[in-house]
Amino acid sequence: MRADRLLATLLFLQERGRVTVPEVAAELEVSERTARRDLEALASAGIPVYSQRGRGGGWSLVGGARTDLTGLTADEIRALFLVAGPLSDTPELRTTLRKLVRALPTTMRAQAQAATRAGVVDATDWSRNAVTADAAHRSALQGAVVDGIRVRLGYAGVGKPAGERTVDPLGLVAKAGVDYLVAGTDKGLRTFRLSRVTSVEPTGEPLTRPPDFDLATAWRTLSGAFQDGMYAVTARARVHPDALALLQRFLGGRVRVGGPLPDGWTEVWVDGPAAKALAGHLAGLGARVEVLEPPEVRQWLARIGAELTEMYAGEEPHAPHGS
Repeated sequence: MRADRLLATLLFLQERGRVTVPEVAAELEVSERTARRDLEALASAGIPVYSQRGRGGGWSLVGGARTDLTGLTADEIRALFLVAGPLSDTPELRTTLRKLVRALPTTMRAQAQAATRAGVVDATDWSRNAVTADAAHRSALQGAVVDGIRVRLGYAGVGKPAGERTVDPLGLVAKAGVDYLVAGTDKGLRTFRLSRVTSVEPTGEPLTRPPDFDLATAWRTLSGAFQDGMYAVTARARVHPDALALLQRFLGGRVRVGGPLPDGWTEVWVDGPAAKALAGHLAGLGARVEVLEPPEVRQWLARIGAELTEMYAGEEPHAPHGS
């Protein structure tokens, strides 16, 4: 007999005042036999529940008894449902929210239900690609983290075929709408982007947790190393006024704006992970941005320009291979 089902039955009684066995069975999606057994179990456990036979009968709480299972303030309830509501995309979470609503005092239920409808999470980017992991993989990893179980993780790195490795799942992190797993491996702590996970298989073995492990601290260390790599190269450039806003939109915080130049252009400093990658980002602005230094970025821009000229300078497109 599941304790969560008994709790749901009690809260349903509390909400309705009087219920019938068929109503409980329909609400909890169980058989009438199971619903009757649960009601009898509540009565046996000392809960003031009684049944009344005949027309208009059913099961009730003695004297309208009520159970406050939350102890939450109105502001805490609003905050909880504002956060949980937009994420209620799984049957488990929707069921949990329904149970919580029933546990609230009547005067707070309307506001809690309104809070669940106050926001929506769109799991796709503007290219219509999903930016969250497969729900089954995310759920399996969450379970492994909570249960402390080592898993065999199927994972496809960038430009690499999917492979399998055994890891110790230590925690999940959401950054800018993207989910990551922090895990212990034979090479130390690593991060895995959940959208690249192809399979999760619990091994049944307990994981090994580093001494004094703290997820927030570990994430700051791991993500800091990655972010440092994004700022490995800095280019000084001049940008046409029409292109400055576009450059900032493309590269965000990696653009630092200086003062205006005598010709009306603006001096900027732009960071990137490597000279080639930085040149690729800037090439899209054409002649509206001129890199002044370092020479490596200028050389890569010249090479990109030459390749584009060779491909597009002709009047006709190149014929496909094999035609």
